[in-house]
Formats: sequence, structure tokens, C-alpha cells
Amino acid sequence: MTSSDPVQPRRVDRAGLVIAALLAGLAAVLVWDARGLQSTAMYGMGPEAMPVVVASGLTLLAIGNFIDALRGNLPARESTDPVPVFLILIGLALLIAIIGFGGGFILATSALFVTTSAAFGRRAIVVDSIIALVMSILIYLAFDRLLTLSLPTGPLERLL
Repeated sequence: MTSSDPVQPRRVDRAGLVIAALLAGLAAVLVWDARGLQSTAMYGMGPEAMPVVVASGLTLLAIGNFIDALRGNLPARESTDPVPVFLILIGLALLIAIIGFGGGFILATSALFVTTSAAFGRRAIVVDSIIALVMSILIYLAFDRLLTLSLPTGPLERLL
């Protein structure tokens, strides 16, 4: 660079500042929520310790993101296609709705799997549905039978 080259001032990345604020807000919510957990530990750390650890990491990320946003050091963002985001949001909404209306874990997670794979560009819906059902059944059986943890039951779970 010669002395006659103009130096381009870096611009503050507003989206980076928003992301830093959201990370800091999420960290604050975690700490606030962790304060309400009842400690059952007689000594050492209780269940409230892990949210504080995660909140600490989020705070560090927020600080780093804030500094980089002020300096203009964040990488340029690519243009985004909103369709995959909407497909994943639809999958999450289906998951909540299916569980809420008593459809059970297997159908709910299968719906999420199929919509997420479609969001990533896969168009083999029948094959993905079969894969999703098999995987969901195996996961359900592992949690229900091996770990004896209860997952939302529906018509398919009652058959098992």
C-alpha cells in the first residue's frame, strides 16, 4: 500500500450488534431462569450450575461479536433463501402440533425429519418418511425400554 492509497474506513456491522445483543439477552435469561432452579445437591454443584456455564459462554460470544461488529471484522453474509428456514419452522410447528394433539413422539419427530431433509434440498419424501419412521421407532424404543424415560405417546407408541 502506498501513501497515496485512500484507506477505507470500516463500517460498524449493525446486524452483528443485534446478534451480540441477542446473545447477551439469551445469556441473561439463562442466568435469571437458573436462579429459580431448586438445588438438591448436598454439596458441590447442583442443576443451576450448567445454565450459568452456558450463559458464560454466550456472554463471551456476545462480547466477541460486539467487538468484531464495532471494528467491522465480521465476514460478509451470503444472500439467504428463506424457503429452507420456513420448511424447518414448519417442521417444528408440526412437531409441537402433533405432540400437542396426541400424535406421539414417532409421528412428530418423523415430520420434523422429513421437513428438515427437504429444507436441505432432498426431495425423496417417501424414502425420507420410511427412514424417519424407522429411526424414530428405534429412538423411542431406546428411550422407553432401555432408559425407561417416557416420551409423548400416540397411536404408534401404543402398538409397540
